[in-house]
Parts: sequence; structure tokens; C-alpha cells
Amino acid sequence: MVTNKNRPSSPPTHFNATARILHWLMASMILTMIFVGLGMMTSLRWRPWLLDLHIPLGAAILLLVIIRFINRLSYRVPKMPATMAGFQEKAATGLHWIMYGMMVALPLTGWAQLSAAGFPVKVVPGVNLPPILPENPFFFALMHDAHKVLAWLFFLMIVGHISAALLHAWVYRDGLFSSITWTRKTTDRSENILHDRQNSDEINVGNKEPM
Repeated sequence: MVTNKNRPSSPPTHFNATARILHWLMASMILTMIFVGLGMMTSLRWRPWLLDLHIPLGAAILLLVIIRFINRLSYRVPKMPATMAGFQEKAATGLHWIMYGMMVALPLTGWAQLSAAGFPVKVVPGVNLPPILPENPFFFALMHDAHKVLAWLFFLMIVGHISAALLHAWVYRDGLFSSITWTRKTTDRSENILHDRQNSDEINVGNKEPM
């Protein structure tokens, strides 16, 4: 006999509280970084002040994404909606991990850029991060271009991520969006349909008379 204790538990309906807090905290920080970055490119007057905000914000994102990554590997996550095709599920999972990589690569290239330029990486007054590259014009140009390209790619990924999230929340309503919020998970309608069909098939088989 298989006991409940030995039975594998079903996937959770929501991400754990740490994942949800980090998701929305980092989302607000990353959106802030986008506006700060745009301001740095368009305003020379505000650039020094924005840079002083950009650097510690980037360092905080790097620290939080490491914590988030460890948390992600430590706990089970909700399953994808049954309506998603296999390739869609693989694409969503792949994009998820690429975004983690971007959240690591962007702060690191920014840190390397400042190090190669010989600028202090000031997190808070009196606390600077150590340089991770020697002062070198070539390294500076390389990291500057890499940081810029990654920033634009990440921006496009964020636009796609937000668009997909709203599509699942407002159109599909399959529980994918609610799994990262504190609201009750929206019922996955495809699972209900599948469950009803299975029940109907079982009833039909049970009602068949033996030959």
C-alpha cells in the first residue's frame, strides 16, 4: 500500500514568499534602472547624480539576483499551464534563465567598465567595490559597448516579459501570472476541461454493458 507520506507532493500553486518578494522588488529596481539609464544618456546636467544612483542600484541588483538564484534552486516552483505547448514551455523556461544571466551580466559589465576607466565603484559614501579589471582604455571601450548592447537587449526582453505576463493575466487567465502574486491562483481552465473529459470517459466506460 502506498501511504500519503510516500506519495510525491503536488507542485505548489505559488512561488514561495521569498521568490515573490524578490521578484517584485527587483522588478521595481530594474524599471528604475531603465529610467535612470535613459536619463544618463539624455541629460548631461543630471548625469553625475544619476550615476551616483545607478552604481549602488546595480550592485544591489547583483546581490539580490544571487539570493534569488539560490532560492530558485532550493524550492519547487508552480508548473506551467496545461494550455502551453511543449515548445512554448521550453521557450519560457529558457527566457527565464537568460533573464537571470542578464541580471548578473549587466552589473558585472558596468562594474568592469568603471574599473577599466579608473573610476571608484562607490556603493555608499566611504564604501567602494574593488576593481575587477585593470585600468585600460581597450577594456573600458569593450565593457562600455558590452554594457550598452546588453542593456538594450534586456530592455527588449523586459518588454516581451511584461507583454506575456499581461496576456496570461488578462486574456488566458491560466494562473501563470497569479502564481507570482499574493492573490488566489486563477483556475487553469484547460485543466478543468481535461478533468471533465476524463471523468466523462470513466463514466461512459463504467456504463457500458458487457458483451
